[in-house]
Amino acid sequence: MVDEPVRNETIAGLLLARLGDDRPGLRSRERTWTWDEVVRESAARASLAGELRRDGPFHIGVLLENVPEYVLWLGAAALSGATVVGINPTRTGSYLEQEVRHTDLQLLVTDRAGLELLDGLDIGVPRDRFILIDDDGYPARVEGHAREPEADASVTPATQMLLLFTSGTTGKSKAARCSQGRLAELGRSNCAKYDIKREDVCYCPMPLFHGNALMALWAPALAAGATVVLTPKFSASGFLPDVRFYGATFFTYVGKAIGYVLGTPERPDDADNTLTHGFGTEASPEDKAEFLRRFGARLVEGYGSSESSGMIKRDPETPPTAFGRPAHAGVRIVHPETRETCAPAVLDEHGRVTNAEAAVGEIVDVHGAAKFEGYYDNPEADAERVRHGWYWTGDLGYVDRDGFLYFGGRSGDWIRVDSENISALLTQNVVRRHPKIVDAVVFGVPDPRSGDQVMAAIEVPDGIEFTDLDLPGFLAAQDDLGTKGAPRFVRVSHALPTTGSGKLRKKEMQLEGWRTGDPVYRWATREGPEYVLMTEADKDALREEFAAAGRLRFLP
Repeated sequence: MVDEPVRNETIAGLLLARLGDDRPGLRSRERTWTWDEVVRESAARASLAGELRRDGPFHIGVLLENVPEYVLWLGAAALSGATVVGINPTRTGSYLEQEVRHTDLQLLVTDRAGLELLDGLDIGVPRDRFILIDDDGYPARVEGHAREPEADASVTPATQMLLLFTSGTTGKSKAARCSQGRLAELGRSNCAKYDIKREDVCYCPMPLFHGNALMALWAPALAAGATVVLTPKFSASGFLPDVRFYGATFFTYVGKAIGYVLGTPERPDDADNTLTHGFGTEASPEDKAEFLRRFGARLVEGYGSSESSGMIKRDPETPPTAFGRPAHAGVRIVHPETRETCAPAVLDEHGRVTNAEAAVGEIVDVHGAAKFEGYYDNPEADAERVRHGWYWTGDLGYVDRDGFLYFGGRSGDWIRVDSENISALLTQNVVRRHPKIVDAVVFGVPDPRSGDQVMAAIEVPDGIEFTDLDLPGFLAAQDDLGTKGAPRFVRVSHALPTTGSGKLRKKEMQLEGWRTGDPVYRWATREGPEYVLMTEADKDALREEFAAAGRLRFLP
């Protein structure tokens, strides 16, 4: 068994340790708070929340952009023993209603913009239980609760601190639990892992309802006593001006944020900034090299989720496309059906897995079940994550002969083409190299006769058309793509659908396939990639091919 870390700290304790600390703890463009002021302002809001508390789960919904009040209510929840439920403002309508109702809120902290978003929805919270931060009487209301900071007597490391919604778009809502102990532990460990020190200025462009911002930036900054600086929402054009305004040294990212920043016009003085490093996911090796060249900051890629952490050990010898080494012997790649450990991956000169059938499996932690805190009111999802006493990530991976672990994609990211396994992730990384493509996602769509075909959805800047890309020529020049890896269908958009954290809605696009309203180009020849725009008649004819082969069931 691996030694379990002792979760003997709380977020409340980390906050109270900052009393008397005059270093800037929180900054917006309008104001700076010292850490001492952050703790005292949090305590006033904790008192307000305690006064309004009633029986039942002490859940406080927060529907705000990245404004200082969000951070102060995180502190309030920690001190009062409440749980913050971050609400994604990109959700709308019945889905938003269902997601919020699922978490049994007692209070909702929002503003007039959030009030408008919720208009007409029944989220289970009476209007008199809303706290509007831009209401004229709000500052006086908070000031009236000023008192010497202390933690509620009920607070322990096991006290639930967060409910974090996963980014799925279908099925029952999954809100991952995170205790104060786990978040404090992540704060401490991520300081070391991402090299966050007291003198750092941590720029937060990712939304605070997302685990990336909380676990990789806010909690480590709190643990180290570093400065947290905010922007209401991510902006590619505003990224570098914000960095320079604040003197930011560290930031986090997810999804296509790096692609957007690299897509801004290059200037000779781009490297004239204070950034030293950033942490996130989904930046390709090419993105990392280009970001370092252009802005002088290194990007550290990691693997983790709202539900789990601590599965990867960093190693300076890690190949560019790997994450590192398994953190301990319990982190394995296994065949989901047999639970047998997969064979080491054999990589060709381009880094492609030549023995995918034997080497690619699900990433598990055989000791991780005890650390998994579960989902709120969703035993079915709990059972999916913990089976046979193991924690199952739902992600695919492989380990090479030198012991380095690679991410193989989410479940379903290996596409069966002509009886050959194709990595959607590899094709995706190749397509993303194109200098005129902002972002791309690759997935399998059903073939009308058997197996699958490869489809890409790409986002290009305004003013760029598909014909400007010369995609056939570009793909032909990529030595590591392979003969089966080129996309047979390409969806083209100037704004692909994303989650609130900036990740592309891959499952949604995969379900739509070539039946989307965006332009779709189809590989029209067998000899080489030549794409032709699909008409409605083409789509109808393709559907008839499925019908003729008795495979309409594969078109959801």
